[in-house]
Amino acid sequence: MNPQIDPQAMHAAMAMLAFMPIIFLIVMVIVIIPYWMIWKKAGFSPWLSLLMFVPLVNLVMLYVLAFAEWKVVPVGQAPSPSGYPQYPRV
Repeated sequence: MNPQIDPQAMHAAMAMLAFMPIIFLIVMVIVIIPYWMIWKKAGFSPWLSLLMFVPLVNLVMLYVLAFAEWKVVPVGQAPSPSGYPQYPRV
């Protein structure tokens, strides 16, 4: 009872296996770019975005990102040289 393997199905399966790494790399790039920008804008090393592919570590890193103090200044609120906020004069 040896079933015959269809050669066309075998070629289709091999072609799909050849494209899987390419598709995986494209998905990785699509996922890494937003995390890279978020980590960078939060004032952390953008290389931490690579940890988002490690199971369970990605959940811990999301909590670190969510509850850490971001080391950035909002747009339009650059610190003054004296250390005191500058208010617009009326």
